[in-house]
Amino acid sequence: MNAPAVEINALTKTFNAASGNPVRAVAGVDLRIDRGEIVALLGSNGAGKTTMLDMVLGLTEPTSGTLKVFGGTAGNAVGSGRIAAVLQTGGLLGDLTVGETVRMISNLYPHSLTPKEAMTRAGISKLANRRVSKCSGGEQQRLRFALALLPEPELLILDEPTAGMDVNARRAFWDTMRQEAHDGRTIIFATHYLQEADDFAQRIVMMNRGKVIADGSVAETRELTGHKIVQVSWPQVTEADLERIPTASDIARSGDRIKFSTGDADEAARYLLNHTAASGLEITTAGLDSVFTNLTSEDDRDAETATKTSEGARS
Repeated sequence: MNAPAVEINALTKTFNAASGNPVRAVAGVDLRIDRGEIVALLGSNGAGKTTMLDMVLGLTEPTSGTLKVFGGTAGNAVGSGRIAAVLQTGGLLGDLTVGETVRMISNLYPHSLTPKEAMTRAGISKLANRRVSKCSGGEQQRLRFALALLPEPELLILDEPTAGMDVNARRAFWDTMRQEAHDGRTIIFATHYLQEADDFAQRIVMMNRGKVIADGSVAETRELTGHKIVQVSWPQVTEADLERIPTASDIARSGDRIKFSTGDADEAARYLLNHTAASGLEITTAGLDSVFTNLTSEDDRDAETATKTSEGARS
């Protein structure tokens, strides 16, 4: 039976452990990612995403817990070319051309895609003769992608892969990634662009304060808070009218169009249709940005309460 692509149990990583102010970047994560999955890793800065990905890549060692990649160590997976990464920074020599860079790295692997094929799949064939220093940030990210493809890895780790790309370049990159996924590659990507996670991922893993606070399909994740987004057209609406909408929060208005979040869309809809001049009712599931904000806020409040309780017990 094939081992999962990634298997993590009780994983922790603490920096400055010997100091008076240790930082627990990853705080007891359990996570299993099977082969062929496309997983988006979401979290604000400092949530622990990059630290966890660094451990999966063998760039840093866990403080405690276990981590296996294809049933073995991260180092073995990287050394055998089964795992590769597109990271935000690092590793490119500005004086070389794009083609020279790809050819140089391809020579490090016993078995590799041809440089031409790697550049074609990454969409940078036309940049082969351009110096790396003359490439835009998005073009350099595509070059990193070409380098990651060279060993034909089974698992691709992407940390903010579209940073620096414009809208068209971002769309083209994800078209390429869809083909890589279609070919059976396991993909884990961290992103701040929640729309990318919504459009591309099969599964969402949200992190906050070094912990996993949500893990499920995109549809399951959208339903976690139980909130819906309601929109209506309501000419000449007043602030007093808006305040009377039951269960409504985060109310926004643009001209005659009103939009708000609610935990009971049925009650809000009945009120709007039966007691107001509102029309054109639309009810949709909350977006990932709303879910993310609600879940992290709840987690932060729980952590603050736990801290105050602990401090009170000590005093």
